[in-house]
Amino acid sequence: MKAMRLEATGQLFTREVKKPEAGTDELLVRVEACGVCGTDRHLFHGEFPCTTPVTLGHEFSGIIEQVGNAVSGFNVGDRVTGDPNIACGRCSHCVNGRVNLCRNLTAIGIHRDGGFADYVVIPHKQAFLLPADLDPMHGAFCEPLACCLHGIDLAGMKAGSSVVVLGGGVIGLLTVQLARLAGATTVILVTRQASRRSLAEELGATASVDPNAGDVIAQIAGEHGLIPGGVDVVLECAGVAETVVQATKLVRPGGTAVILGVMAQGEKVEIEPFDLLFREVKLVTSFLNPFTHRRAADLIASGRIEVEKLISRKVSLDEAPEVVRQPPQPGEVKVLVVPGL
Repeated sequence: MKAMRLEATGQLFTREVKKPEAGTDELLVRVEACGVCGTDRHLFHGEFPCTTPVTLGHEFSGIIEQVGNAVSGFNVGDRVTGDPNIACGRCSHCVNGRVNLCRNLTAIGIHRDGGFADYVVIPHKQAFLLPADLDPMHGAFCEPLACCLHGIDLAGMKAGSSVVVLGGGVIGLLTVQLARLAGATTVILVTRQASRRSLAEELGATASVDPNAGDVIAQIAGEHGLIPGGVDVVLECAGVAETVVQATKLVRPGGTAVILGVMAQGEKVEIEPFDLLFREVKLVTSFLNPFTHRRAADLIASGRIEVEKLISRKVSLDEAPEVVRQPPQPGEVKVLVVPGL
């Protein structure tokens, strides 16, 4: 079978490899689609820790082809989405319900072979059923949506909240939709790309702001801004130093800023602790998807989250390495790798 392998930092190739088999407590899944994530680019550049050589790809779904002898509740032919983050269940964080902070955490597509391949093997406890009639491409959005759900949970959003989402990539556009579902009446998306601003408003944003049009803080929280004094919740989804700083400035006194975006390991951001203290701003970081993957799968299956409009293009496994090596194209939201194309 074909698989896209990260051999070492900066060395990414599609290879012919041996087709794997399911172990006793595992499932062999024929991959239908796997999304390209910013984390894959960080892994390629050595900006995020991983185990090499490894088949990348952690946003995948597909059809079960083989069921391990000790597995129940799954059948050959079932469509599933895979939660890539495998917690040990035994460390102090796990037993306290903080599985995303597991001391022994391993991830499919980062520490063990992932979904940029014709087939992937996953522990059955990491699999969640999807409807048989679901569009095969849509299951690949469960993993990023699950991460967004965790951020929304941490924000403590209430009906009627005002929200700013910084970043118009797939995380930002999924978060816009989740904020509206959570009852936010004002949702402002900030991004430089006009096509993404337009799409955000199609998906439920009540307004969008172009950073090129002037100071973002003045445009939103300034005296003559959209929400003078700041908003209840800011969700930083870009993973950029500039937007992390903006998140702390756009939130109102007593509000919450949630950092969802992933910056490269080692990057630094300057913030003013006195300002956060004086305004009693709650600054929260959101990591992974603890106990949210099932909810994400149910939301995707229900059609309450629009994902079709987020698909920018579909590429084959042979084309995938070049996609990961290059930065996203202008206006691009989500590229799906589709084995067999």
